[in-house]
Amino acid sequence: MFRGITLIPADTKIDFVGQRAITWLVSAFLTVAPLVLVATVGLNMGIDFQGGTLIEVKTKEGPADLAEIRGKISGLGLGEVQIQEFGSDGVLIRIASLPTEEEQQASIAKVKGALGDTVEYRRTEIVGPTISGELIAGGTVAVVVAMIGIMVYVWFRFEWQFAVAAIASLVHDITATIGLYALLQLEFNVSSIAAILTIIGYSLNDKVVIFDRIRENLRKYRRMPLVELLDLSINEMLSRAVLTHVTTFLAMLPFLFFGGEAIYGFAVAMCFGIVIGAYSSIFVASPMQLILGVRREAFSVSAESAKGRAGAAARA
Repeated sequence: MFRGITLIPADTKIDFVGQRAITWLVSAFLTVAPLVLVATVGLNMGIDFQGGTLIEVKTKEGPADLAEIRGKISGLGLGEVQIQEFGSDGVLIRIASLPTEEEQQASIAKVKGALGDTVEYRRTEIVGPTISGELIAGGTVAVVVAMIGIMVYVWFRFEWQFAVAAIASLVHDITATIGLYALLQLEFNVSSIAAILTIIGYSLNDKVVIFDRIRENLRKYRRMPLVELLDLSINEMLSRAVLTHVTTFLAMLPFLFFGGEAIYGFAVAMCFGIVIGAYSSIFVASPMQLILGVRREAFSVSAESAKGRAGAAARA
C-alpha cells in the first residue's frame, strides 16, 4: 500500500515554547532591524512608486558596455538618470519624473537618438507623479484592509487573543520581508505589494491550522499546563506544516532561478516569506497566548454554544 511522504516524524516532542526567551529576541531583531534598514538605507523604489521613465534595451553586439551607454546619455540634460544591468544581456535606463508627459516623451526621443540602432528597445514605460502616488496609497490601503479583515475573521472564529497574536505575527512577517528588500536593494514595486499580500494569506493559513489544534487541545486537556499544551499542538501539526512549506518552497524555486529579472524580486520575497511565515507561526503567534492570557473557559462546550447562538442572532 502506498504511504504518504513524511519529512518529520508524527510524534515529535520539541520544546518550541520553552525557547521563547531566545526566539522573542530573534523576533524583535527581525522586526526592528528592517525598520532601521528602511530608515537608513531606504527602499529601491521602482518606477511604479517613484514615477519617471523606464527604458529597457539590449545591445545587438556583445555584452552591454554601461560606461559607453552612460557616456552617450549623460550629456542629454535629462536630470537624474540611473543605468544598470538587467538580466544577462539587458540594460535598464531610469529617468527621474519630469513635470509633463511631453517632456517625458521628449526624454525618450533623446535617448533613442543618442543610442541609435545599436540597441534593441524591449520596453518603454512612463509613470507620472500622480499615478505613482495613487499606487502607493492603493498598496497601503490594500495591506491595511487585509490586516483588518484578518483580525475580524480570527476574532470571530477563535477569540481576541488569537486575533491579536495573528496580527502581531503578520506584522513581524511584513517588516521582515520589507527589510529583505532594503537589505538586498531589490526593486520595490507593485509586484512587491502582491508578494506581501500573498505572504500574508499563506502565513495566516498556517497560523489558523495551529490555532485550530490549540483550540481542540484546550477543550481536550483541561488540566495540562498551557506551555505543554502549546508545544503539544505545534508538534502535532509540525509534520503537516513542514510538508506544506517545503512543497510551496519547491514550487517557487523555478520562478526564482528561471523566471527572469521581471519577477525575481517577487520570487525572492515569496521564498523568504514562506520561511519567515513558518517561523512566526511557531515562535511568535503560538507563544503569544501565554502573554495574552488565553482562557480555557472560552472554548468550553457551553461557551461555544453561546457564541454560536449569538452569531446566529446577529445574522438574523
